[in-house]
Amino acid sequence: MADTLRRLVNTSSYSALQDKLESWYKDYHVISCDQNLNRCCELVELTSKIQGQLFTILSLTAREGGPYAGVDTLKSRLLPWLGNCFTMATSAITMDTSLNLIQESMEKEKKIRELSLSHESNMQKMETELSSTRLHLDSVKQELANAQLELDDTKAKSATTLLATEDEILQLRAELRAACDQAELYKRKLELLEDYERQVRLLREEVSYLTAEKALLQDRLVRSRSPSPLLRRSRSSSPALRGESPTRAQLTSSSRHARLVSRFSDLYAMERLEAEALLRRYVDDTETAQRIIFISIMESFQAAKLAFRQFKLRVRKTLSPSHVGPETLEDAVIDYIVRNLDLYDVQASVNEVINSMNVNPKISFPAEVDFVLLSSFIREACRVAFAMQTLDPPLDLAFSSDGELYSDSKYRRSYDSEFTAPLVAYHVWPALMEGDTVLVKGEAVTRRGALWRSRSRSSSPVRSRSGSPSRTLGSSRSRSPSPGRLSASRL
Repeated sequence: MADTLRRLVNTSSYSALQDKLESWYKDYHVISCDQNLNRCCELVELTSKIQGQLFTILSLTAREGGPYAGVDTLKSRLLPWLGNCFTMATSAITMDTSLNLIQESMEKEKKIRELSLSHESNMQKMETELSSTRLHLDSVKQELANAQLELDDTKAKSATTLLATEDEILQLRAELRAACDQAELYKRKLELLEDYERQVRLLREEVSYLTAEKALLQDRLVRSRSPSPLLRRSRSSSPALRGESPTRAQLTSSSRHARLVSRFSDLYAMERLEAEALLRRYVDDTETAQRIIFISIMESFQAAKLAFRQFKLRVRKTLSPSHVGPETLEDAVIDYIVRNLDLYDVQASVNEVINSMNVNPKISFPAEVDFVLLSSFIREACRVAFAMQTLDPPLDLAFSSDGELYSDSKYRRSYDSEFTAPLVAYHVWPALMEGDTVLVKGEAVTRRGALWRSRSRSSSPVRSRSGSPSRTLGSSRSRSPSPGRLSASRL
């Protein structure tokens, strides 16, 4: 049976039958009637052959099952089918209907085969896409892992870079602080250098002037030692001519006067502000800083006047035994002092001013600052004051005291004053006087209740900074500003 079935499958009888049916259907209206009949007979013959093979398979199958196997199937299916075939004339199913059913079944089988083939192809495509998707997913996972490793590496590097950046910032800050300190040091050195340059410039001017004066004096000395008795007689017998030969101090009095007044104004406009800025680093109160500067300028003039009187006495004592010449001894003394201003021991006056300021009751308690900081300002003030004593008449500072009546001719009010107050609270800068004439106005602060404030300040305790408070206090008391002392210094 198996061989017969295999041969039936291999011959593809049903496929050939289907192909012939389709070919006949296409050519049915083209070919003749005889040809249609012939094709129909071929199909009947082919169908009968197939049926004969199927019956052969049926008998072989029934024989293989034994005497009783397949009886029920033959009874239930074959015998009714054979009966229906013999009663086909009376049956409700026609030939066309059976053919339609066969055709529909074959079409369904064809569609099923096509669907199965398309399903298999789709499954293969999906499997291919799935495999490619899996490969792509694996690559994406690998890239994600690499990206995660790079991110961790970047985080580690960023943390290291951040630490290095913080260290660099700290180092740069330290370098900036060191640079600022160095710049401050250079600034101080530059200020000292400017001070030295100014002193050198002044000394050069004095040297040039003294050189010219030396040549003039040598010429006069040669002429005074001339052997002509007529010339000496004429000089001794003409006091008018002797009185008309001026000294260097008289020749340059007006120019030195203008220069010293201008220098005093520069002290107020430049050095005072620099000293005040230096004090404000250590003193928060503006009033205290201004009081310190005012007292320093007043004490500088007092120390310079005292040093000038002592220096003048020494020069007079030195020149009096050997003085000869047309000018008086006083003129010769002044001339010598003017030509030798560099012999003035300004450092001793600076130390004396600082000692006096240390025991001054207005600024010595509490001790906010060391007054050595103002050494440069005090030195310039002492030099100017000492040079002013060589003029005729000498220049001096106006007497001033806290709580005095404000005078428009001597002072001008500061910007923070109460312009309706009649009394002076404290002084910022003294007025420069020539006798009773005000050459340069000072600056004062006027406020109401200034007299009460001055009394409360004068009753404050004294705290000395020097090693010997009693001696310094005594020197300060002997050199405290008073109207009698100022008037005596003008004589």
